[in-house]
Amino acid sequence: MIKIIGIIFLILIQSSYSQENITISGYIKDKSSGETLIGASIAVKELQTGAYSNAYGFYSISIPKGKYTFITSYVGFESLTKEINLTKSIKFDFELENSTFGTEEIVVTAEKEDQNIKSIEMSSIAVNTEVLKKMPALLGEVDVIRSIQLLPGVSTVGEGSTGFNVRGGGIDQNLVLLDEAPVYNSSHLFGFFSVFNPDAVKDVKLVKGGIDAEYGGRLSSILDVRLKEGNSRKFNIDGGVGAIFSRLAVEGPIIEDKVSFLVAGRRSYIDVLAKPFLSDDLSDSKFYFYDLTAKANWKIDDKNTLFLSGYFGRDIFGSGFVFNWGSQTGTLRWNHLFNDKLFSNLTYYFSNYDYVLGFGDDDQDRFDWNSNIVTQSLKNDFTYFQNTNSIFNFGVEAIYYDFEPGNAVGKSNGISVPISLDHKYAGQLAAYIGHEWDISDLLTVKYGIRASYFTFLGPGKYYDLGDTTSGTPKPVLNVYESEDYENIADYINFEPRFSLNYSLSDVNSVKLSYNRMVQYLHLVSNTAAATPLDLWTPSTNNLQPQLADQIAVGYFHNFDDNLYETSIEVFYKDLQNQIAYRDGADVLLNEYLEADLIFGKGRAYGAEFYIKKTKGKFNGWISYTLSRTENKINGINNFDWFPTRYDRTHNLSIVAFYEINKKWNLSSNFTLTSGTPATFPTNGYYFNGQYVPHNALNERNGNRIPTYHRLDLSATYKPFSEADDWWKGEWVFSLYNVYNRKNAFSVYPQLSDKNIPQAIQFSVIGSIVPSVSYNFNFDIQNLVK
Repeated sequence: MIKIIGIIFLILIQSSYSQENITISGYIKDKSSGETLIGASIAVKELQTGAYSNAYGFYSISIPKGKYTFITSYVGFESLTKEINLTKSIKFDFELENSTFGTEEIVVTAEKEDQNIKSIEMSSIAVNTEVLKKMPALLGEVDVIRSIQLLPGVSTVGEGSTGFNVRGGGIDQNLVLLDEAPVYNSSHLFGFFSVFNPDAVKDVKLVKGGIDAEYGGRLSSILDVRLKEGNSRKFNIDGGVGAIFSRLAVEGPIIEDKVSFLVAGRRSYIDVLAKPFLSDDLSDSKFYFYDLTAKANWKIDDKNTLFLSGYFGRDIFGSGFVFNWGSQTGTLRWNHLFNDKLFSNLTYYFSNYDYVLGFGDDDQDRFDWNSNIVTQSLKNDFTYFQNTNSIFNFGVEAIYYDFEPGNAVGKSNGISVPISLDHKYAGQLAAYIGHEWDISDLLTVKYGIRASYFTFLGPGKYYDLGDTTSGTPKPVLNVYESEDYENIADYINFEPRFSLNYSLSDVNSVKLSYNRMVQYLHLVSNTAAATPLDLWTPSTNNLQPQLADQIAVGYFHNFDDNLYETSIEVFYKDLQNQIAYRDGADVLLNEYLEADLIFGKGRAYGAEFYIKKTKGKFNGWISYTLSRTENKINGINNFDWFPTRYDRTHNLSIVAFYEINKKWNLSSNFTLTSGTPATFPTNGYYFNGQYVPHNALNERNGNRIPTYHRLDLSATYKPFSEADDWWKGEWVFSLYNVYNRKNAFSVYPQLSDKNIPQAIQFSVIGSIVPSVSYNFNFDIQNLVK
């Protein structure tokens, strides 16, 4: 596959010099900051054709010589019309002026009007970061992860749970990327906030189906978060002061229009506020989080740009014990233009997720435990703009994984007892090619294939496991010791991708997509919701990669000159090699964990309904998903299908914005979802005076906890006038869980004072949560003027 891509690469370089058409190419940018715009539209009026800028703002259009009118547009910006007489190939950057400030309208889409009809993409949503900042949020703090849960096909098992679920997938089946580096835990504070600082985020895109061949490694979705590049023309300071944490972001040019930077930080202060109220035995309690996001870019010349970005964050909890976890990522990218048609991006990234747990009052008697996963990758992605009707994407990637399942040491009377597990190592190679082809004005197709090779490597121990009866661990037959970089087990998979868009008219279209995805990494957890202590492990000789085949069909229709966008999508996903655990499985620090794993298949299917009012003083969207997610695992639920823990049959979200005037706007969201599945006892018995619940039917998830519903409200007040061009601030007043709903996170049995079994409902948030926060923007350059 790699050789094939190399041959294609050479052919495309040569062919790019032999076309009869000439090419206009360049970047589409924000005029005020110099930031490139992702997915901006550029149309050639006379030819009724055009293109979109890529993930780095680059565009390329090949057309015959002549005088043309170019219309460049991007949501939230003034359209730009420019006449250019093309007599030879040229480079030309279009710069758009922001039109959102000062207007009385909110725009709730990050896409061009009618792009949902004409684009080949389906099952994907670009999230407008300005809209995120206007949505009601817990304690007034904007959050990317919680916001996307209001979109069709996206859910969570409940408040206080880490991650999100997409079309019946587990949280580990989402590939979360921050400037192309994978993020293994995307949450702060056990899921209440995400690791993404809204002041540093430039673009957010969620892809649930029709996934491009460029992406691999997860079964369900891609959440692609791109950071701002840093204002290359003037210095800005953004920030906010909230109820539990504050944030600050500084950006500006080092060399104007050539080198710029961005630094953004957050720190919660719940511990500081609570300290005066804590008793002496809790005075050393620690419970806070912080993160730092940074980026710099250097435009070397018209053909070369370097980007360096990083994230460093941590949650710290403890009172008489140590418990902290966090992520670190770093990305170095080199954009290079071989010519006006061939765009290249070379990326190296580093990602580390780790946690630390410790108990003990002194160095003589204590227990310390840490675990982590380190990922490093080098990849090269290419885009070849053959003409306005044909675009090729291709590339290669190499990844190396280092897993530390558990490095634990116990001390008793000063004597150390190590109980650590061996590191695990793995490597992965991938190559892909994809082609988007506008066959006619009505029909567009995109097809491609991804080939991946995964190898489980030494050094370390590995095992042969035997067969067993249901409910008991598999016997360990043989134990082996591997050498450095020894190939213990390997897998090769081919992942075809296909998408189709057929336009029925200018306002409606039908789309179809199919993709196969392969996942070589697995999240080991047997709790109701994911926790920071969950363990990532690679595919091994005993643990096969997970596979998913998904097909989706959608109908898209716009009304009233694109004022209303509507869509209906149905999907079916078939999953193989799904993982579960035998009853009583020991997940933590278990050397023979694979002996406790059991496997089966899964399926997810449903329909997603979406209607959105895209602009105006009153707008928003309604999302409803009807779906089912089930597994069939050997030895569970009498070998029959059962709903997964994150199955939600009904999922309704209503989001509304209302702009009263230039100073006040209101927003609200309402969520109504089916309760998540649960296993309840059918009877019980007493043993040594203790009540032991029992499920005599051996069912899994045969019941559901109560329905979840919640209303949030928010009001934003902007006291500034249009003359305040150096300081802009806004007050955000929000109410979370307005009508005091005690939504159940779980239901479990417990004995009453009279020794009678009863059901107990546990709610994470059981009351209204009011908050006030202040956000500001400080323009240093305008102040100096």
